Amino acid sequence: MGRLVVCERKTLETYVRVEFNLDGSGFSDVKTGHPFFDHMLETLSKHSLIDLKISADSLKTPSIHHVVEDVALTIGEALDKSLGDRKGILRFGFAIIPMDDALAEVSLDVSGRPYIHVEDRFVGFTEGLDFSLVKHFLRSLAQSGKLTIHVPRIYGEDAHHVFEALFKALAVALREACKVVTENRSGIPSTKGVLT
Repeated sequence: MGRLVVCERKTLETYVRVEFNLDGSGFSDVKTGHPFFDHMLETLSKHSLIDLKISADSLKTPSIHHVVEDVALTIGEALDKSLGDRKGILRFGFAIIPMDDALAEVSLDVSGRPYIHVEDRFVGFTEGLDFSLVKHFLRSLAQSGKLTIHVPRIYGEDAHHVFEALFKALAVALREACKVVTENRSGIPSTKGVLT
């Protein structure tokens, strides 16, 4: 399976380039201009074992909103392309990750059908990111990556810990879902024979 791709996204607001290796080792080189967002993307790479090289430039204003959205859309596109017809993958992934006072639960299906549900009682802001923007990242990732993502449980006192637990849970769930199952390497993981 050719699971190494390069994707670019250029709008009037941003230019994003992503080098994406689904069969990597968790290596990352991330430069978005927003250090905490970089840290979250490095966390995603490390715990998913996806190699990520990301550069993002704001072309108009240094707004983090456009950068977060366009980076998520580009990562999702790269994930979708690297999965191809999704033959041989496990398809489903699930993780519950604690981090000190925080806990995040992510369940996902690499189904070809974008859908997202996020438990939204948590309210938090830290280092340039608020929870609504993190949810926007997940929504954009689900849209372009054609993922079903559920975050039924998320809580904590420290927003940094909550966001990091969430990105770790997303990473571990993705690592599981995208794993190639040796005993079904040529099969589509669906009774329909197609994932869309």
